[in-house]
Amino acid sequence: MAATVRDETLKIVSDGLQDLRKRIIANHEAARQVASGRTRDSLKVEQTESGGILWGRRAFGTLESGRRPGKVPKGFYNIILQWVEDKGIQVEKPKSFAYLVARKIANEGTELYRSGQKKDIYSTEVDKTIQEISSRVLGVFDTEVEHINLNFSHENSNI
Repeated sequence: MAATVRDETLKIVSDGLQDLRKRIIANHEAARQVASGRTRDSLKVEQTESGGILWGRRAFGTLESGRRPGKVPKGFYNIILQWVEDKGIQVEKPKSFAYLVARKIANEGTELYRSGQKKDIYSTEVDKTIQEISSRVLGVFDTEVEHINLNFSHENSNI
């Protein structure tokens, strides 16, 4: 049984999002940003009735430009302490180090933010994926319209 246009379109979207997920993870790992792996592992593709969604932790917003200074989440010191452990950072007083890092980030932002640089983890990949999915879906609809036109022409030739 031939796949419907809807089925083909949903498969294109799902495949595109799965590929996007893989490329984002590769960029994230290449940038050496992975500590515990929770952010990387949070990327999940969900297929819906009308398309798809790529889910990830809220932290993904900081992967490209860093975290600006300001209010930090409750227990931020503990988050940094876990980060120190996950990264395998060896310091004489881990708790003191984590406290100072948490305070510096709260006051000045992360090193990436302070540098003013940007890591291209997902922005280019998202744009590329949108273009690829759009092109492939348009191809499906072009084929369908051509099929309709051929059928219409063939039916009218019998008149």
